[in-house]
Amino acid sequence: MSQTRAWCVCVPARNEADRLATLLGALADQDVEGPVPVVIALNNTTDRSAAVATEAARRHGSRLALTLDDHVFPPDLAHAGSARARAMMLGADRLARRPEAVLISTDADTRPPVDWISANLAAVAAGADLVGGRLVLDEAEPLGEHAAAVWALWDLYWAQVRAIEDAIDPSPPDPAPRHGDHTGASLAITVAAWTAAGGVPAIPSGEDRALVAAARAVGHRLSHPLSVWTRVSPRQEGRAAGGMAEDMRRLQVAATTGAVPQVPDFDHWRTRARWRRDQRPRLGQAALLSAEAALPPMPRDLPLDRLITPGVAA
Repeated sequence: MSQTRAWCVCVPARNEADRLATLLGALADQDVEGPVPVVIALNNTTDRSAAVATEAARRHGSRLALTLDDHVFPPDLAHAGSARARAMMLGADRLARRPEAVLISTDADTRPPVDWISANLAAVAAGADLVGGRLVLDEAEPLGEHAAAVWALWDLYWAQVRAIEDAIDPSPPDPAPRHGDHTGASLAITVAAWTAAGGVPAIPSGEDRALVAAARAVGHRLSHPLSVWTRVSPRQEGRAAGGMAEDMRRLQVAATTGAVPQVPDFDHWRTRARWRRDQRPRLGQAALLSAEAALPPMPRDLPLDRLITPGVAA
């Protein structure tokens, strides 16, 4: 696929010697024209990650245009927020901070499909300022049967929540059908939106969601097209506090012990969607996001294994 907008893939990594060759191979296989620009920001790394990345770039020849950065953060900043902030800052610098250019964040343990970059760029061309990619567990690293069943229940639950939201409070920039993921494993953002949001906050965890919230608060448009997705590892030992690996550990515990996660009943989501719809004209987008974040957590009163397709009433 040809593209007219400049872009760069941004990858924070710590001690990922076992993963980087797979990621770089998947990036080399993308269906976009020309060299694939990639920034890998190694942080506090003590393994062979730099050598592996260099060898992979050499193996793929001119297909990959790799910028490799190796930085040591002080202990109080040695976390996911600082690492992703640096990776995306370096990507923005490589793009000369042109407002229309696109930063595409991913993680070292992903394996994106061949159209991942082109699907992200197509969504931006269609009007999105931020594009979340759906997370799909990598079939090359299968889960046990019970854990896979719990993951499938979570997928079903969130699909039903989105159906409620789309029926009661649809978002023109994020039309159905859509998924709901917008994490650092697959997140495209224009340099203009990244700049307006103040960049990635240097917080220990949740930096990706905080970036999205800040960009949306100043009017930038988020979309979740089904065409944008990536494979993620179901590993249980990750690099970031509060990251995907912790989710996978909780899922494995639920599968092993038979403990059933409790989730908010769909009626709570209907109430929340009506509230959001009714408050938006009065508050505006920024104040609405702030007000919603301040609401008390929804009760978790529905066992996840008792899902039924909910009726949706406006």
